[in-house]
Amino acid sequence: MRNIQEWLDAYGESHQNPTNKAVHWICVPAIFISIVGLIWSIPFPFIKLDLIGLPINWAMMVLALVFIYYMSLSFRLSIGMLLWGVFCLWLCGVMETAIPLPLWATSLIIFTVAWIGQFWGHKVEGKKPSLFEDIQFLMIGPAWLMHFIYKKLGIGY
Repeated sequence: MRNIQEWLDAYGESHQNPTNKAVHWICVPAIFISIVGLIWSIPFPFIKLDLIGLPINWAMMVLALVFIYYMSLSFRLSIGMLLWGVFCLWLCGVMETAIPLPLWATSLIIFTVAWIGQFWGHKVEGKKPSLFEDIQFLMIGPAWLMHFIYKKLGIGY
């Protein structure tokens, strides 16, 4: 299994072009949020408990597993990803009440537009998206962005 630095380096190989990098700063978070929204929209069949003002849903369950994945790569980086995941949950709760479309529809629109942006960015880059090499790169993309934030803040990962 690759360590976090090997994953980040491998992901970075197909993300050198400044335009593609800029596109990724917009599209990767948008895709992450949209996936959280799509999973949030799946009806939760079990007991409805309230956790920090939000009903428990599938998105929370999946993000718990995502957090475990990030923990296996880097404890410090996983903390940033946990905070990002909590923000995404909060944002989905806001979108669900503030936008007249159902959350799944809003998320699907965001997902589609963001992937179009991603593929355009890779066309500019002249390299295929990393996920065609290994599906795990879908999880590495958000961590790759987070590692830049950590570097800017002087936090090791």
